[in-house]
Amino acid sequence: MCTSIVEIAHAEGMAKRGDDWFALSQAVVAYDHARHAPLGDVITLDFLNTGLGADARAGVELTLESAKALRAALDRAIAAADYEEAEVRGKGAVVRLVRSA
Repeated sequence: MCTSIVEIAHAEGMAKRGDDWFALSQAVVAYDHARHAPLGDVITLDFLNTGLGADARAGVELTLESAKALRAALDRAIAAADYEEAEVRGKGAVVRLVRSA
């Protein structure tokens, strides 16, 4: 079943596919049936550069439970990075406490 659940965000960074690294322009998060993993519906993360063609893509398929664990880990790492930037490096980032799922 196609869910039509798709979120697209601007992305700055780098991704690796095979032996090559490429600059990112976009991240796509979707919930749909797995295309490659032997699973049912999955959260799909696609990191890509739309200006470089189909080869500039790195994809991941995660179970919903794994995606939630990843989200919690990201929340903790981002909160720690915000603290590091604001308190340690004095860059004035706004520090927020994040409750993990």
